[in-house]
Amino acid sequence: MGSAVAAAACALGHRVAVIDHAATPAHAPPQAIVVAGVDLSDPAAADAAMHKAHDALGGLDALLNIAGGFAWEKVENGGSETWAALHRLNVQTALNASRAAIPYLKASPAGRIVNVGSAAALKAGVGMGAYAASKAGVHALTQALAEELKEAGVTVNAVLPSIIDTPQNRADMPKADPAKWVSPHDLAAVILFLASEEARAITGALIPVTGKV
Repeated sequence: MGSAVAAAACALGHRVAVIDHAATPAHAPPQAIVVAGVDLSDPAAADAAMHKAHDALGGLDALLNIAGGFAWEKVENGGSETWAALHRLNVQTALNASRAAIPYLKASPAGRIVNVGSAAALKAGVGMGAYAASKAGVHALTQALAEELKEAGVTVNAVLPSIIDTPQNRADMPKADPAKWVSPHDLAAVILFLASEEARAITGALIPVTGKV
């Protein structure tokens, strides 16, 4: 998902910094600045990465929080470790990145934060408790930050996708029809719209992007 958004942003002529957990990111656009080997669940690492991105780009106008993770596990026979891990991957990464970026976004004439929530957090199904709870945390973070940053002119919104058409999801659900899922390209378009000047009047929104599911 991150590579699709980065590629779409570069295609629109934006200068892009990709912050990646991998030591050698495989799918970053060649024209993007890469800040690699970053654990965004660590506040100090998030601060350092955002500082590097800011210096390399000469400023920050938008933060797109795409880092995250998923696990399917029933509450009855699951473990607390899954809940803690998904909170770290989905909530803490967005929190730390946002907190680190806020001073730079306030200095921009059009600061934007776009988070990736989930439609599953609106109504969680079997095995989705830990994941949905973590994404509900992203939704609450989005709304709270939107209120915090209104006066500074920084908008904060989230997209709420259903199943995204990725190679991993196709492998995990071979009998499903991926034509009903959300394509990374379509989700990227909504994310980049929310990061654009045209979306300046939208803040605190949780926008479902659910394809044909």
